[in-house]
Amino acid sequence: MANRMTKGWYLFFTLPLLIIFVTVVIIPFLMGIYYSFFDWDGIRANPMVFVGLENYGQLLGDTRFIDSAWVTVKFTILAVITVNIIGVAFALLVTTSLRTVNAARAMLFMPNLIGGLILGYIWQFIFSDAFKIIGEATGFDSVFFNWLLDPDYALYALVFVFTWQMAGYMMIIYITGIQGISNDIIEASVIDGAGYWQRLRKIILPLLMPSFTICLFLTLSFGFKIYDVNLSLTGGGPVNKTELFALHIYNEIFGYGNYGFGQAKAVVFFVIVAAVTLTQVYITKKREVEM
Repeated sequence: MANRMTKGWYLFFTLPLLIIFVTVVIIPFLMGIYYSFFDWDGIRANPMVFVGLENYGQLLGDTRFIDSAWVTVKFTILAVITVNIIGVAFALLVTTSLRTVNAARAMLFMPNLIGGLILGYIWQFIFSDAFKIIGEATGFDSVFFNWLLDPDYALYALVFVFTWQMAGYMMIIYITGIQGISNDIIEASVIDGAGYWQRLRKIILPLLMPSFTICLFLTLSFGFKIYDVNLSLTGGGPVNKTELFALHIYNEIFGYGNYGFGQAKAVVFFVIVAAVTLTQVYITKKREVEM
C-alpha cells in the first residue's frame, strides 16, 4: 500500500512536467517535421502546398545553408576547445589554496548570469568603441580595432564572447570533478615523487573524464544552437560571415517567409546536432571505462 502511494506521489509531481514537456517540445517538434513537407509562407490565409521531400532536396543547392553549416562547424570547434581549456584552467585555479577562492569563483561564473542578448550588445559596444580607444591610446591598432566589421575576425569575436560567457559555467562542473578525486590518490602520488604536471597529466585529467563528457556535450550543443549572442553581437554580418545555423533558420522562416523550407532546415539541423552530440557522448563514455 505504501509503495503504491509513493508511486502515486511520483506520478502526481511528474505528470505536470511531462505535460509541459510534451506541449512545449514534442508537439512543436512533430509539427515542424509535418510543415517541412509543405511549401508555405506561414500565413494561415494562404494555402499549404504539399511538396514531399522537395524542400530537403533543395538544401544541397542552397549555398547560404552550406556556408552557414560550415561557419557553424568552425565556430563550434573553436568554442569547444577554448571553453573547455579555459574552464579547466579556471577550475584548477580556484581549487588551490588561494585566499580569495570564493570571490574568484563568483567573478568567473558571473558572465553566465548575463542574458545572451544583453551580453551581445555589451560586447558590441566594447568591440566598436572601447577597442578603438585602446588601439589609439596604445598604438596596437592592429589588434584593438572593430573585429565585428572585419570578415576575417568577426567569427573570432563571436567565439571570444561565447567563451567569456560559458567558461565559468563549465568551471563549476570541473570543480565538482576535481573535488571528487580522492585525496589519498593525490597524497600517494606526492609521496612517490610526482610533480604537479605529472599529477595533472597522469591523475587529475584522466579522472576528470566524466566531467569532460558532460562539458563537451554541453559546449557542443550550446555551440551548435547559439542564437541570441549571434543575433545581438553580429546579426550574421558582415556579409553573412557569422550567420550560424539557428540565425539562418530564423531568417529563412521569418525573414524570407519560407516556412516549409526553413522547417526542413531545422529538421536537418536537429539530426546533425543529435548525431554529433550522441557520438561525442559514446566516445567519451567509452574513454571513461578504459580509464
